[in-house]
Amino acid sequence: MAKSLTYADAGVDIDKAENLVGKIKKIAQQTPRSGVIGEIGGFGGLFSLNISNMESPVLVSSTDGVGTKLKIAFMMSKHDTIGIDLVAMCVNDIVVQGAKPLFFLDYLSMGKLEEKIAIDVIAGIGEGCSQAGCALIGGETAEMPGFYKDNEYDLAGFAVGVVENSKIVDGSGIRVGDQLIGISSSGLHSNGYSLVRKICFDILKLKIDTHIPELGKTIGEELITPTKIYAKTVHSIIKNLPVFGLAHITGGGITDNIVRVIPEQCNVVIRKNSWDVPPVFTYLKEAGNISEHEMRRTFNNGIGFIAVVHEKDAQEIMDCFIAMKEKVFVIGEVVERKEGDERVQWV
Repeated sequence: MAKSLTYADAGVDIDKAENLVGKIKKIAQQTPRSGVIGEIGGFGGLFSLNISNMESPVLVSSTDGVGTKLKIAFMMSKHDTIGIDLVAMCVNDIVVQGAKPLFFLDYLSMGKLEEKIAIDVIAGIGEGCSQAGCALIGGETAEMPGFYKDNEYDLAGFAVGVVENSKIVDGSGIRVGDQLIGISSSGLHSNGYSLVRKICFDILKLKIDTHIPELGKTIGEELITPTKIYAKTVHSIIKNLPVFGLAHITGGGITDNIVRVIPEQCNVVIRKNSWDVPPVFTYLKEAGNISEHEMRRTFNNGIGFIAVVHEKDAQEIMDCFIAMKEKVFVIGEVVERKEGDERVQWV
């Protein structure tokens, strides 16, 4: 008589998945926030939106992943920070509209469920949620045999926040003469890693644990550095001081991202020597013989977020960022748009 097959025989271990849910619940409980109803494990995450102090609330949502930075986590067998990157890439995008993050969901897919790796990834997501001030209220962990290599996986995240309609930061108040305040990044964040890997591992033939004197650490330690989460600091500023535009500097760099918030009748001038560029960008530029143009549209080059403010408010806003331990620089200004000019002019 033929053996009676089970889902486990096909590579999907339901018992292991159920055991994992219990451990994820403990991580989620470390990201408490008013409004959360119930706990991880239901068909959907529940959140009660308190709008008693809001006239016209608007929900803002974003979804993202971390790209091929995942390959660095695989190479290092280090999975406890990539979840921070995932939260950062989602919540930093909704902060741009002035939203305060409320809750987060994740999707983790693996060929074979490796509990230690899954717990490390989700613990990182929990840490990211704590940094952002939002709750982890649900997600999906999928076991997909034959779809991924051993100990590899894919990640996606989903963030939802809320902002008062009248306080949406949409760039409409930006005018000629406004100043661009750049907030420092923690490094590469989660963009440009396909080019980074080509330079470091294909061209330079580095090992993940090769020590790089210019960086003062191994290449792996540099590349795995988590993306900075700007939610709490930016929200602290915009609730008290006038900010008319915000930009998250991700893929496309400053050049492509700042124009997304600048009115059509305006251009911006960026002063390229106005901030401290972390050594990793200089190292990659020289090692890969990358042009200035390519660097500017691929990497953040040390500026992870930009606030556009009126000139008279710039110093006060910078002082507030500095008080919250952020490194900030006036990196440029808004100018009148003239026919034939580039939207972003580097001087």
